[in-house]
Amino acid sequence: MWRKTKFWIVLFSALFILGVGAFLLLRSGDTGGRTARITLDGELYKEIDLDAVALPYDIRIETELGYNIVHVEHGAISVIEADCPDQVCVRQGKISGSLVPIACIPHRLIIEVVGAEP
Repeated sequence: MWRKTKFWIVLFSALFILGVGAFLLLRSGDTGGRTARITLDGELYKEIDLDAVALPYDIRIETELGYNIVHVEHGAISVIEADCPDQVCVRQGKISGSLVPIACIPHRLIIEVVGAEP
């Protein structure tokens, strides 16, 4: 009886240690800073190192489809104004991580943050 219990304890301990090790390895893999990538109609428009931003500033992006005003600050980026009908990009607010990009579908604008912790 003790041998079977000991086997399971050793097995679960080893799996736990491997899991924690894999988690730590994945979290420490990216040592770069946060970079915002702004793409228009699938083409890279601008890359911004969000960790290097000292003072907040705005970028006005105009196309034949309309305009967006993008607010850039240290560690975060957002769309603060747009003339699209649904205003989803404006209501989304700031992003600083890489989980969900800002998307303005009517203007074909995508803003994503890469190199950030999710």
